[in-house]
Amino acid sequence: MSEQERLRKELGLFDVYAISTGAMFSSGFFLLPGLAAAQTGPSVALAYLVAGVFILPAMFAVAELSTAMPRAGGAYYFLDRAMGPLVGTVGGLGTWLALVLKSAFALVGMGAYLAIYVDIPIEPLAIGLTVVFMTVNIVGAKESSGLQRVLVTVLLGILLFFLVQGVVEVLSMGFGQVTAERFTPFFAFGFTGFMATVGFVFVSYAGLTKVASVAEEVRDPDRNIPLGMILSLITAATVYAVGVYILVAVLPPDELRSDLTPVATAAAAFFDWLPGGLGVVLIVVAAIAAFASTGNAGILSASRYPLAMARDNLVSPRFAELGRFRTPTAAIIATAILMSAAILLLDVEGIAKLASAFQLLLFSLLSLAVIIMRESEIEGYDPGFRSPLYPWLHIFGVLAPFWLIAEMGEMAVLFTLGLIGLTIGWYFHYAEPRVERAGAIFHAFHRLGRMRHRGLEGELRDILQERGVREEDPFQEVVARSDVLEFEKAPTLEELVAEVSEHLVQGLELDPDEVAERLCREMRSGFVPTGRGTAIPHIRVPGSGRARLVLVRCRVGIDDPRPGDLPMDPAGLQALFFLASPEEGPGRHLRFLGTLATQVEDPDFLERWLGAGEASELKSILLRDERILTVAVGATPQTHAWVGHTLQEIHLPPNALVALVRRGSEDIIPHGSTRLQEGDELTLLGDAAQLREAAQGLAGNAPGPLPV
Repeated sequence: MSEQERLRKELGLFDVYAISTGAMFSSGFFLLPGLAAAQTGPSVALAYLVAGVFILPAMFAVAELSTAMPRAGGAYYFLDRAMGPLVGTVGGLGTWLALVLKSAFALVGMGAYLAIYVDIPIEPLAIGLTVVFMTVNIVGAKESSGLQRVLVTVLLGILLFFLVQGVVEVLSMGFGQVTAERFTPFFAFGFTGFMATVGFVFVSYAGLTKVASVAEEVRDPDRNIPLGMILSLITAATVYAVGVYILVAVLPPDELRSDLTPVATAAAAFFDWLPGGLGVVLIVVAAIAAFASTGNAGILSASRYPLAMARDNLVSPRFAELGRFRTPTAAIIATAILMSAAILLLDVEGIAKLASAFQLLLFSLLSLAVIIMRESEIEGYDPGFRSPLYPWLHIFGVLAPFWLIAEMGEMAVLFTLGLIGLTIGWYFHYAEPRVERAGAIFHAFHRLGRMRHRGLEGELRDILQERGVREEDPFQEVVARSDVLEFEKAPTLEELVAEVSEHLVQGLELDPDEVAERLCREMRSGFVPTGRGTAIPHIRVPGSGRARLVLVRCRVGIDDPRPGDLPMDPAGLQALFFLASPEEGPGRHLRFLGTLATQVEDPDFLERWLGAGEASELKSILLRDERILTVAVGATPQTHAWVGHTLQEIHLPPNALVALVRRGSEDIIPHGSTRLQEGDELTLLGDAAQLREAAQGLAGNAPGPLPV
């Protein structure tokens, strides 16, 4: 995809947390506890906790897949790339419809709490909120997530107050007395009733994985998606377990089991010290914030499904178009219209509960998708987060949802089968003639190797390159230690590559002639990223050493006797970056390529490259000047004090790395015992602010010298 076709990366860690958390707290806490207690008795709090354990395989699966393939559409995209467009269509359309129904139910469900104070027609209110959330989402994901942050902050603030006050109330009643009166017998309807309740309340956690559908819009998805989901699950499990325990302890069993607003009833019992029924008012506000946040997050996440499917020709391409605000306007509007129709025409509460069975099926397929992607051994599949306990946790994740579906009754099973049939019908009627893809499953089973889809390998490589380097990737170090070659006269391709190869093989047991031949072959094959007078020839070589990079500046281009063999104009090539990486790290190699390609895509890159002075300036262009500092030993009184001392004896900025010591024409790989001489040039890498401060100190300005 071009930059214009991609969604903006505007969401950070708190946005991920707010979307996941806000999507869970609605009916799960404010409506269901009483109904769940009717099935299992006092053990309902434990049932919520166990249900949180059951969601772990799905959460870890989504976290891994999202960091490997951060694309809009979440579950649809993962299933399509893992198992092919048929399964992708079932997962995409089915999840879109299920999310629409659940979001509509959330907006209708707030009526139970509003009815405590006002008798308001809930359907017009729900449709009005749908229009508001639709408008906010059209303006931008950042604005939608901003509203989500406000709603979740209000919700969690009130819930924290409720939990603290509730625990104080339980302690004042006496723990032993509460246990004897309210929690005996613990499994009131046996272990069967308890496990049925686990399946019943499991859907309270289903919103946790909604954030996967906006993975394309998340900054640093390798960190923010897994961490945000884990923090969200911890929050939800704590509130569910402690909150429901308080409800059981405070409310008489018969009253709890028949109450559709148990949290408000409990608040009235122990917030009696607040004036004017303020405690119940706060709970109503929290409930409205919870239901509204679920509705808003539902539109945000559900609208990405038709967008992603339209990109793959499974639905109308109009859904893939981005509007004025770079958001999928048509997909958002279609989602809002479908939600409004569901609110007006359907029993959304009943259908949303039936749709929960489809969500469980989806969780099973996502765990299976992780197994398939790993076993496919596609090099481009390189998740930033790998789910633990593979494959046992994932096998459990595949099987457990089917048991939970069975506990939900035959109507839920029939609804799921009907939804699958509907989506399969759409696939063969509309999508099948328009797609030629196959999933990674054909890579996993080598006996079907003739059906491997090469396009998938290329797509995953593109995603990996687009994501760029990770924090643990030594890209800065590789650039800082790279060799720089200058050509004032135009060399032939063979002359250029021969000299580059001599530098690339330093420290490696490789034949430079063989490396040169491979590089020439790569450049003439057309598989080298090129553009705007630049080229990035790259190879992977045997051995487990670090990647090596050679930077080349040809002010007058390349004089090649066979220009017709090259896919680029050799006379226009003035910046070349030759990268050689170990074969053991294909993911890191692709990320290095992506980062280099991103750097040279800047419109003024070539001008800055040709106008730079010495080698350190060329490296600074790639490292973005603020993260690299070159220090000449002996040039100032502060650095003159370093002469004769080792690197481990001098004081440097915190966490700064000495990447290279240049002594005359010699490059020295630094060690702690490297003794400095006057005239040495140190290349330092580190935090931009700390390096700026260090530069002032080394120049004799504030904040002062850096002593030995």
